Amino acid sequence: MRVHYPRTPHLPWSPGAAADDVRAGDLSGLHGREVVVTEKMDGENTTLYTDGLHARSLDSGHHPSRAWVKGLQGRIGPTIPAGWRVCGENLFARHSIAYTGLDSWFYGFSVWDAADRCLGWDDTVRFLRRLGVPVPRVLWRGVFDERAVRALRLDTGREEGYVVRAAEGFPREEFGRRVAKWVRPHHVQTDTHWMHAAVVPNGLGPAAPLWAVRSGAEADLPALLAATGPGEREPGEPESGERDPEAAVADVSARLDVLGRTGDARLAGVLAAALAGGNRGRLAAGLAGPLGMPLARRVADLVGLHPALQRPFPDEDRRAGLVRMAQVADLGVLHAVAAAVTTGRADAEAAGAREQAEWSALHAEDAGLLGEAPLAPLRSGLREALAGLGPDAADRCWAEAREAFALGRVSGVEDAVAASWRWRSGAFPQLVQLVGPSGSGKSGFAARLPEVSARVSLDGLREERGDRADQRANGDVLREGLDRLDAALARGGTVVWDATSLNRQQRSLVQGVAQRRDALVTQAVLLVGEAELARRNEVRPHPVPPGVLAAQLRRFGPPYPGEAHRTWYMGAAGTVEDTAGTIGGEDA
Repeated sequence: MRVHYPRTPHLPWSPGAAADDVRAGDLSGLHGREVVVTEKMDGENTTLYTDGLHARSLDSGHHPSRAWVKGLQGRIGPTIPAGWRVCGENLFARHSIAYTGLDSWFYGFSVWDAADRCLGWDDTVRFLRRLGVPVPRVLWRGVFDERAVRALRLDTGREEGYVVRAAEGFPREEFGRRVAKWVRPHHVQTDTHWMHAAVVPNGLGPAAPLWAVRSGAEADLPALLAATGPGEREPGEPESGERDPEAAVADVSARLDVLGRTGDARLAGVLAAALAGGNRGRLAAGLAGPLGMPLARRVADLVGLHPALQRPFPDEDRRAGLVRMAQVADLGVLHAVAAAVTTGRADAEAAGAREQAEWSALHAEDAGLLGEAPLAPLRSGLREALAGLGPDAADRCWAEAREAFALGRVSGVEDAVAASWRWRSGAFPQLVQLVGPSGSGKSGFAARLPEVSARVSLDGLREERGDRADQRANGDVLREGLDRLDAALARGGTVVWDATSLNRQQRSLVQGVAQRRDALVTQAVLLVGEAELARRNEVRPHPVPPGVLAAQLRRFGPPYPGEAHRTWYMGAAGTVEDTAGTIGGEDA
């Protein structure tokens, strides 16, 4: 069934309302509700279904400006549930505003389910991102405040207006009370209607290749690398025995399409195949800007983990290893990357790597781990069972339960509740282990942590000995630091370990002490770009030699999720931008 998109009423102060436009009689349907104000974009209202699309008119015919969005619907339509519809703006053709930096030629602004109910805004964003469809820019969000909304100032030469909508979902019959718009005066500023003029495409921005891959389009590798800008690898003609990034990207795209992976999962797999072999720490820091920390970390983890699937592994331990990997990455995507990066190579090493990856995939499928979030039912069930617990106790229970599941000691929620019973009281010390090169902001982050009972700093211990830069007694300093850590954890509370902790071996010594004291371990990982680290190092009170910083970056291997009970990831701003291992989070 095809459904008209409702006419959106104008806000009382909208200057662009014409005589025949619908006006909001009152705003009582917004009062007291959380609202989201988004930019109103100058395009053609278009509705997509699983089996077709139409413009505002249900019988809208062919127009050259609709060819691209028809191709988009062909890619994402199978992912739209039957009876659902996605509403948005087709921005391919320039109307009155000439856009120059669009993420896509289609922006979604609402999703309607089979019961004719508009999804809440946050669910809308999540649903559309999985399809590979961006949403308009959010200008303001909060409990409806007419003065605050009236105070919004737009560049009316570049922006048509804004739309106010209730953040929560609502049925179609309430549309007129839950949505309203403000439109600039004389918003149609062309002499000829756009449908009767030559089609002039709007301009796409640097992020458009990323959204194209999310939506299932063929990857343009040079454009992808330009959009992400990690500076790690450039595509080119492969030499004999070398991997072929172009072939790997094409292969992984096909594998991910067979698996039904869309949105960020598809983009992560494609980028990991393109960037395979890159330095994982440098990739995570470099990709955080264009992709955001959660997706950047996932791409870097795929790059770091996929070689493990290409090597022999004892079959008796394989399930436990795969379950632990499932805490880090989507195993379907990971196996696709592991197989695809050998594409184009005919040497024995590549053939062996492909065979091992295929064997691992069979084990993962038999174990029920190739789905997008195989641990989600266990986590959601445990979260419900532990409702009311503090976050630290709940996270500890989840960490212990998922490890017991990996070892085959629990098989469901009831077993997981029993296995984690002893941690429900929260009566355990906590360790926050800082991880990152010199100048990444570890000490500053530690200073902002609340309720810290003790802090063990290796630089501080060297300073007590007379010179914080003196590395000659590192063994003695480390032993003293571990002794102080042990004593502090024995007293209880939260203890911070302030050192670079660049690799797993260094981190394991500290975690061994924490394990003896039954501490909850949180790794706080700071991922900062090389250029920013060098800049900070120059102005630090105690800079390290540039060669030392460069050596640290070469050795830096950020921890994977699951190496500790939970992990926090921070960028250059020093605030937590991504988490892993928390019971309230999402699977990889």
